[in-house]
Amino acid sequence: MARKKTAEEKADEQRRYARARAAVEEADFEPFFSDPHQGIRDAAAGNPSATAFVLDKFASDRFWGVQVTVVQHRNVSRETLLRLVADGPKNRGVVYTEARKRLETDGVLFGDDGFAISV
Repeated sequence: MARKKTAEEKADEQRRYARARAAVEEADFEPFFSDPHQGIRDAAAGNPSATAFVLDKFASDRFWGVQVTVVQHRNVSRETLLRLVADGPKNRGVVYTEARKRLETDGVLFGDDGFAISV
């Protein structure tokens, strides 16, 4: 059974959430790439100030929810989206599906094998 968080741990999490939502400069996002809390990483990836560079780094997150947040972000680059579909549908699941939908709305075509054929 997991132990209960202390009041200090809860307060620290709330501060990190607030900083993730308030980040503006690329350097402000740096601590969140390795934050142990996936929800805080997700909040940082969803921050409207996140640049294409920041989103590309979050696209490598180990949690698929953060990756989907990256795909849905208005500032994500086409290169990042293409990287997320590069392995094809078999290896990517929901991330692949969401990235493919986004790329298709931008005119990228996919072959029967699920790989992008026109960039």
